[in-house]
Amino acid sequence: MVEMTTAAATTTEEKSESCGSRAVEGGRSPSPPPQGRQQRQKLEVYNEVLRRLKESDNEEADRAGFDDELWSHFSRLPVRYALDVNVERAEDVLMHKRLLHLAHDPANRPVIEVRLVQVPPSPDGNWADDSNYPGSNREQSAQSSRQSIHPPPAFGSSHNLEALALEGNDSEDQDDDHSVHANSQFSRPMHEITFSAEDKPKLLSQLTSLLSDVGLNIQEAHAFSTVDGYSLDVFVVDGWPYEETEQLRTALLKEAYDIENRPWSNNHSLHSAKKLEQINVKYGPDCVTIPNDGTDVWEIDLKQLKFDNMVASGAYGDLYKGTYCSQEVAIKVLKAERVNTDMQKEFAQEVYIMRKVRHKNVVQFIGACTKPPSLCIVTEFMSGGSVYDYLHKHKGVFKLPSLLKVAIDISKGMNYLHQNNIIHRDLKAANLLMDENEVKVFPSVYCH
Repeated sequence: MVEMTTAAATTTEEKSESCGSRAVEGGRSPSPPPQGRQQRQKLEVYNEVLRRLKESDNEEADRAGFDDELWSHFSRLPVRYALDVNVERAEDVLMHKRLLHLAHDPANRPVIEVRLVQVPPSPDGNWADDSNYPGSNREQSAQSSRQSIHPPPAFGSSHNLEALALEGNDSEDQDDDHSVHANSQFSRPMHEITFSAEDKPKLLSQLTSLLSDVGLNIQEAHAFSTVDGYSLDVFVVDGWPYEETEQLRTALLKEAYDIENRPWSNNHSLHSAKKLEQINVKYGPDCVTIPNDGTDVWEIDLKQLKFDNMVASGAYGDLYKGTYCSQEVAIKVLKAERVNTDMQKEFAQEVYIMRKVRHKNVVQFIGACTKPPSLCIVTEFMSGGSVYDYLHKHKGVFKLPSLLKVAIDISKGMNYLHQNNIIHRDLKAANLLMDENEVKVFPSVYCH
């Protein structure tokens, strides 16, 4: 499962923080002290990164005014950036600072950095979650990092990323691969890809689609927006030969140019057109031809559809409980007076997505009526309602075992959608439906 950490712009409190509130070189206490525990942690990270850069005789760190430049870098990014960044790799902070600076020039955008990284094995399994810095776990992992062939990821690693890397290493050992990558003290390398560009709507969706189109599997991602309108997005991926890092960068630059220079609507339309072309491909005599009577198997016969009580009502449609061919179903009916061209396009997009998915943790599509004015979508009926209603209307509470199962069910459903190149874009409690056994993701109209 991909771990996604999305950081929004900083709070007003952080924006108003000035250089005068941080500690200066030499370890003197800041005056006045930063407000809040996270702000103090950010200050500690800044001071530690600055100390490491000074002690490493970094030329840039010795330049006049560098202290203020580094603090400005931390200040323009959310607090989460400072809390997540791997301070043992202080030079990575300089790389992020440099990429954001280059992104100011439209001719450079999007700025891309690609490198091999290696997830160091964690001695006690607590490295990724150790937020008390400095500590023995980080010092042990730093020693492990120095023994590795490639640097660790810029933002440390989650447990699932460590497990994936070690699992890949175990499989290589079983294949009797005696190369340097199969040494048991190392985990297998992955590529870390860092993007910096002008922040804009749907940028993260575009980048994840780009990586998928190139053939990469995202294992971890961290996305940050600056207060002055730029983005820093870092992905740890696999699926590309280790030795071809420069070729990967070239492939990404070629694809990323379109993101920066083509509006999302055109980009998405072109992508959808390619998908439709693939669907309409006619194969040769080696495949079995299924007879087709010219009708869509998912087109609902209204004579078989029976409406019971209304479950919910919105501005553009009503939701009913009903039956179809003796099966309990949910029926979403668009209000005829609100239907226009845009709504018809959204309706077609929703049907197009839903009829392709089939997973026990994704709400099952039964069919649709596409003949106006009776436009409706029929899905399986989830007797438990939404997670939102359970928590907020019924004041329900998930005990820990149930909560873990809910999280696993959602993760399985989202993982299936991502494996099929479907980006949900509207994952929330209202789109998580329950029955007596499962929690399922409802693939809404926002899916692409």
